[in-house]
Amino acid sequence: MPEGDTLFQAAGTLQRALGGGMVTRFESVFPALNRIDEDAPLAGRLVESVTAAGKHLLMRFTGQLVLRTHMRMSGSWHIYLPGEPWQRPARDMRIVVATGSFVAVAFNVQVAEFLQGKQLERQPELRAMGPDLLGPSFAPPAAIARLRSEGGATIESALLNQRVVAGIGNVYRSEVLFTCGVNPFRLVSALDDATLTSLLETARRLMKANTAPGSLAGIVTYTGFAPHDGTLERGGAPVGLRARQRPVPHVRDADPEREDRSRCAEYVLVS
Repeated sequence: MPEGDTLFQAAGTLQRALGGGMVTRFESVFPALNRIDEDAPLAGRLVESVTAAGKHLLMRFTGQLVLRTHMRMSGSWHIYLPGEPWQRPARDMRIVVATGSFVAVAFNVQVAEFLQGKQLERQPELRAMGPDLLGPSFAPPAAIARLRSEGGATIESALLNQRVVAGIGNVYRSEVLFTCGVNPFRLVSALDDATLTSLLETARRLMKANTAPGSLAGIVTYTGFAPHDGTLERGGAPVGLRARQRPVPHVRDADPEREDRSRCAEYVLVS
């Protein structure tokens, strides 16, 4: 399942491609979505925004209509130019949202629904979701309170619980616990508030760093050796431990599955 920062980046890419555009075509294999489209067509509506809420993608259209999707383990969104061949077979298509400039295709998405009006506020998974680490209003005390409610769980398990805190996946859980020097198998009840605060603030700092403009496609928590000035030089150029460079931001990098494959345990040494 993609990490929260990957969904954040995917939402940003979809927003840049579709935001403000008028829908010219909508397709889906989901009968429930098609019924809404038949009753109140998507074509002619504007895409108001695309945002991430934890690991949910929310695509808002004029007329108080929201498309919620969740990638689960195998889903992904791709962005194409009109007429450009898809990189996945058509049989994997689940949703198509097209404007005059771009075509967004959801492949193998297992969770998709339209929410109208106040249904968004009542959606069970969104209501139960813990504080979003990448949300603008994230506050550690609220997340700590939810962690305390999981006192009998191990910290590694509690950090993955999206009802406790939203956005952390396997990679960030491991990196954050290692960075903070916390045994993953300690019970939450055995950790003081200072330790829990450190874990949450470290997770937020690393995730925000990996969603900043110009950040890399992989998770970066270590930027190189520091024998002298904080960098390791190779041929006079600074070198760090990094993953591959991020692709061009407006073409096909809204693919959480592909992004996630670049997040391996071993980083590549690049200049």
